[in-house]
Amino acid sequence: MFGMSHDAYLLLDAVVTVIGLIVLITKFKIHPFIALTIAAAFLGLTSGMPIGTIIKAFQDGFGGVLGFVGIILALGTMLGKMMAESGGADQIAQTLIRAFGKDKVQWAMMFAAFLVGIPLFFEIGFVLLIPLVFIVARRTGVSIIKIGIPLLAGLSAVHGLVPPHPGPLLAIGVFGADIGKTILYGLIVALPTAIIAGPIFGTFIAKHIPGHPNQELVDQLARENDSANLPSFSITLVTVLLPVFLMLLKTFADVALPDGHFFRTWMDMIGHPISALLLALLLSLYTFGYKQGIGSQQMLKWLDASLAPTAAIILIIGAGGGFKQMLVTSGVGDVIGHMAVSAQISPILLAWLVAAVIRIATGSATVATITGAGIVVPVVGMIPGVNRELLVLATGAGSLILSHVNDAGFWLVKQYFNMTVAETFKTWTAMETILSVVGLGFILLLSLFV
Repeated sequence: MFGMSHDAYLLLDAVVTVIGLIVLITKFKIHPFIALTIAAAFLGLTSGMPIGTIIKAFQDGFGGVLGFVGIILALGTMLGKMMAESGGADQIAQTLIRAFGKDKVQWAMMFAAFLVGIPLFFEIGFVLLIPLVFIVARRTGVSIIKIGIPLLAGLSAVHGLVPPHPGPLLAIGVFGADIGKTILYGLIVALPTAIIAGPIFGTFIAKHIPGHPNQELVDQLARENDSANLPSFSITLVTVLLPVFLMLLKTFADVALPDGHFFRTWMDMIGHPISALLLALLLSLYTFGYKQGIGSQQMLKWLDASLAPTAAIILIIGAGGGFKQMLVTSGVGDVIGHMAVSAQISPILLAWLVAAVIRIATGSATVATITGAGIVVPVVGMIPGVNRELLVLATGAGSLILSHVNDAGFWLVKQYFNMTVAETFKTWTAMETILSVVGLGFILLLSLFV
């Protein structure tokens, strides 16, 4: 068509579609769910797919993603809500602050955010822990930037790199990666990355931008809880990390034991993400609920309230799955895969680059992960020995880069930390970019050993 080969036309079609997707989200402010659905339909029609196939491909992609990720999101959100409302997150933060002391309080905030962030969305973790930043800054006299940047780094690192967060989970489904290995590799990469982008960078940048918290927010949020009424640190830690432990145990059983072994068979069920999160949620109803004297009606209200904010995210992820399937069914993915193979680009670097470009353009880490994984997945079948778990991490790392004015997180941080736009670029945007680039470096280093 238009004097081009079929492969060249499909590639051009994909480029136009992705640009159109970006324009719909950024310029016309179309909701990402609607924009992804339009983009999928456009790609299907212009690539020459039969009409019936277009609808079926989108439905298959949408349902295939949500059949797994939708359940995980619901269970993880409920677990996070129970931890937040019971004061479990506050207990983790207070315990680490006491352990590290005033001089190293920035390290305590990073580790607290890292642990608390495992079952929580970034925005929920931020709103949950920001009062602690204000309280600690007031108690210790330490710069709010020196305390806040490590907290943001801890939350953002696990959000982009560690399941059961939606981005990594979605990429696991697209690439067919093992969730236990992804968690293990994700933790190996995320922790040192968060240390560099958090306490180390935060200490440096605080010398130039100490920050001045909004006094109204401090007065409203910096209320100190009675630690006697909080769940214990050990109980909170066991509850929050139970799903991670079970999923890792499943992976170790798969590696160490033969097929059909009794223990391995049971661990394949118990260590499945859905089962692991369900068991942790049931445990939380006791540890964060009944044990704290909280009644069934109150817990029901918390769980109901927790699901409302996830509706939009679930729809975006589903539409992204439909768009991904359109890339595959239309043949665009194969063309991109062959190009990557011919150009001898590292699949890990390709996954990072594609996700990074889409993240910068749209401001959405979720859209970047969905689209990036869909574009890169054909490479998996063309290059022998590609580590699928590291592809998941590379896509997640790329989706974190260069948060700027088109990202809601940019404005969230700006307002809470009472910074100018320029100061937000020098702190938050720089920290996100360090997370992305350093994360890629650790992923490439890890690829030499796994």
